[in-house]
Amino acid sequence: MTRLFLIPLILCLFWVFFLKANKLTLKQGKQGFIYIIGISGGLILILTVLLLLTA
Repeated sequence: MTRLFLIPLILCLFWVFFLKANKLTLKQGKQGFIYIIGISGGLILILTVLLLLTA
């Protein structure tokens, strides 16, 4: 449960590598970061609720 914060960090790191490999700026990939953080936040929320309900 304490490592769920790593999901968006790892995904954002991969997104940075993808942007750099395609010679894009971080500003151009800003929308991707928003999607990563939003979807990961929702996933973390759901997983946390499930962990608390089944504990």
